[in-house]
Amino acid sequence: MSELPLLGPLGVLESSAALRCEAITKAFQGVHAVNGAAFEVPEGQITALIGPNGAGKTTVVNILSGSMTCDAGREFIGSTEVTNWPSHKIARLGLMRTFQLSRELGGLTVLENLLVAPAHQAGDSLFNVLFRPGRVRREERDNVERALHTLDTYGLYPLRDSRASDLSGGQKKLLEISRAVMASPRILLLDEPMAGVNPALIDRIGNHIRDLRASGVTVLMIEHNLNVVEKICDHVIVLAEGRTLATGRLSELRQNTEVVKAYLGEVIDASTSR
Repeated sequence: MSELPLLGPLGVLESSAALRCEAITKAFQGVHAVNGAAFEVPEGQITALIGPNGAGKTTVVNILSGSMTCDAGREFIGSTEVTNWPSHKIARLGLMRTFQLSRELGGLTVLENLLVAPAHQAGDSLFNVLFRPGRVRREERDNVERALHTLDTYGLYPLRDSRASDLSGGQKKLLEISRAVMASPRILLLDEPMAGVNPALIDRIGNHIRDLRASGVTVLMIEHNLNVVEKICDHVIVLAEGRTLATGRLSELRQNTEVVKAYLGEVIDASTSR
């Protein structure tokens, strides 16, 4: 089971967690999708959130990102409690997310999708547009330069003027991640970033996620591909029936009888039968 948080001499929580939830609960028409989930996401690491279908993973990410409220429990970003804050307030603290089904702005170009991401742009203010046009133009030039560099990093530069709706599924995954990067996240939540993409692109996305960790971004990702989890993740959280079943490295969790019974057994049995 998860380790208890450390308490200082005055009972103050001592934790290097970038993100923490305590006894999060969410029910739909009396059925609990999340039922007391509690875990920490370590600062500056890649953490996988895994579990069988229906374990409550996406519901947890929806709650953490502010797109859904919880019925009970508490959420913290660093030392700040953000329980049931709306998503725009949570985003101001540097938490961004992507979705399992890509939500690109299909009517805009790939470049324009990135240009809408940075917060607090000078051009958002009518006062700045009217009385500080030079500042607005300078910021717009800087944002275009940074967006083009980001698209080049993610292999989307040749598609910069294409409509986002015309991209392939894998390209849309890259677009979502690169758009989140343009918002300068401290914490990035990825909902199945590898789902539905080819093996070569899985490796590319994995490398991009590692690069984000190297730049100081904390990553929490829902992922079913256990080979990817074992390859790139520092820490793993296992959910089952809406509860936190165990945490640790995947190599350790493979030895956990409860985890094997709830989730990993079929995978391990399949791999040993080959």
